[in-house]
Amino acid sequence: MNDKVKQSIEYLKSFCSDTYTVLNSGGKDSAVVAELCRMADVPFKQVHNLTTVDAPETVYYIRSQGIEIIRPKLSMWQLIVKKMLPPTRLMRYCCAELKETYGEGELLVTGVRAAESRTRKDNGGLIKILDNTKKALKEFKEINEEFDKVFLKTDKGGWILNNDNEAGRDIVEHCYKQHKILINPIFDWSDRDVWDFIRERKIELNPLYSQGYCRVGCIGCPMGSIPNRYKEFNQFPQYKKIYIHAFDRMIQNRLDHNM
Repeated sequence: MNDKVKQSIEYLKSFCSDTYTVLNSGGKDSAVVAELCRMADVPFKQVHNLTTVDAPETVYYIRSQGIEIIRPKLSMWQLIVKKMLPPTRLMRYCCAELKETYGEGELLVTGVRAAESRTRKDNGGLIKILDNTKKALKEFKEINEEFDKVFLKTDKGGWILNNDNEAGRDIVEHCYKQHKILINPIFDWSDRDVWDFIRERKIELNPLYSQGYCRVGCIGCPMGSIPNRYKEFNQFPQYKKIYIHAFDRMIQNRLDHNM
């Protein structure tokens, strides 16, 4: 077992919780995090926030793993009409509505990694508390009686590991509206770390990876590359038709509101 695996397991063991909730997107990083929870022998459940633009293979995979599916109040197609504009890189209302509403008051474990994007590297951390009050920090300490032995307060108001001397490795970084605690145990793993672990542990993955996909997410996601979107729409033409139909309804809604 290499040092990064051991460290990630220790992160997971350092919290006292009745149940951890793994947010499983159906991707490789989520599968790695779930396996780490098993190795850490911590109680956990897995949930998948259905976006309604998941590939069929992703939905089948999630069901085969016995992961609980959380259905949204509105589908992507309904959101496009309601918001009266398509989701874009700058207007990612889809993530906020379809993925980020679940888990208030829970200890959430994600597969977020710094290697995934520059934004995550600059703004993410191993642990986040999402709350706009000091109450969150107080409750966070109560979750783990050993908190002060594991973390140190920084001058900027964040928290770092006692044995972590890197300036950019804040543990608790942001406070927002929702009361959530996010643990990102593989935040500092590279792509190679992830794939080596998958091969070593013989982890079953979403079948889309064997079809040449590098990422598994929403079909037509604006954050994906243009070639990837073409590939997705070629393989899943029905989604392209539904998007076009939703855009037609969106335009009509804008006209109805004199926009």
